[in-house]
Amino acid sequence: MATIYIVSNFGTLHKKGETLLLVNKDQSTTTIFPYKTDQLIILGKTNITSEALNLLMHYNIDTVFMGKSGKFNGKITFQTGKNVFLRQKQFKLLDNNDFKVNFSKIITRAKLKNQLVFLQKIARKEKNDIKLHDLTQKLKRNIQTLENIDNVDSIRGYEGYGAKLYFSGFKYGIFSDWATFNGRTMHPPKDNVNAILSFLYTLILFRVDSAIELAGLDPYVGYMHTLDYGKRSLTFDLMEEYRTPIADRLAITLINKEILKKDDFTSVNFSKEDNFPLSQEDSSETTIDKDNEGILLTKKGIRKVIKHFEKRLAEEIFYKPLNKRITYKKLINEQIKHFKRVINGEELEYKPLIIK
Repeated sequence: MATIYIVSNFGTLHKKGETLLLVNKDQSTTTIFPYKTDQLIILGKTNITSEALNLLMHYNIDTVFMGKSGKFNGKITFQTGKNVFLRQKQFKLLDNNDFKVNFSKIITRAKLKNQLVFLQKIARKEKNDIKLHDLTQKLKRNIQTLENIDNVDSIRGYEGYGAKLYFSGFKYGIFSDWATFNGRTMHPPKDNVNAILSFLYTLILFRVDSAIELAGLDPYVGYMHTLDYGKRSLTFDLMEEYRTPIADRLAITLINKEILKKDDFTSVNFSKEDNFPLSQEDSSETTIDKDNEGILLTKKGIRKVIKHFEKRLAEEIFYKPLNKRITYKKLINEQIKHFKRVINGEELEYKPLIIK
């Protein structure tokens, strides 16, 4: 089963027999096979006929809508989880402080360790850089101190501090002259590197969110990220382990191998109503800039990123629980199943992905 992306302005999605037919403004067409599709991501203005919508419903294809800039506009889920007893267990754990602290510590430790490994890899290429050495040492101490923390708010603080250290060193891994990175910013991203990172984080969010719903879990019931109306807190919790292995590493590759070019970005002025809530990262890890001038990927740039994101998900990694190599795409699903077993009490503790 595949995730299908539609990057089109003013196209129309029709039903043709048992297939979906996208007709673009220039009358070019693309055929989509519903039985091979588990998720549809639409970027831009695309109309959907009622017959096409019925076909999406028949095959239970989650459909995500994004603006042409990459802004998340909404999602249609045709079949919600029916396992009320599983969700009941999720809600009960919200009152279990020991579980929340332990889980938050596990997630944050994995995220920081992944960042440390990548920062050390960058440092090896910049062997004489004192700043990078200092940042890696501070990040190590931050991880060690985390072990003594006993409340979730403080854990989030250590996560935020670690992210600031990490992104202070991240820029040293960028070698292309056109790439600009002055620290992590969003709402909107202020430079082309942030535009790549935000878009990649959003693509990961959709994958994790889809896997959570497929497992029958409630994506709104998270334990590390704060609960809020309409906030998919569990999705944000469980996507943390993939930021560096998938998104950050891919962003560096796209830049340094010149897969993306300077003309794959555009400067955009955002109105207050269209202020770029892409990955909805915790504010402790980013700078939220109130200036409405931002940098986004162009339509051509978006297609490049999607292509290489899917290639990255198809790469294999050794997965210890199954004692074999599996793709990152399958790994995400296996990790969500693992978390489900933890919620059900079948396994004691969640074990996130930690790269080496």
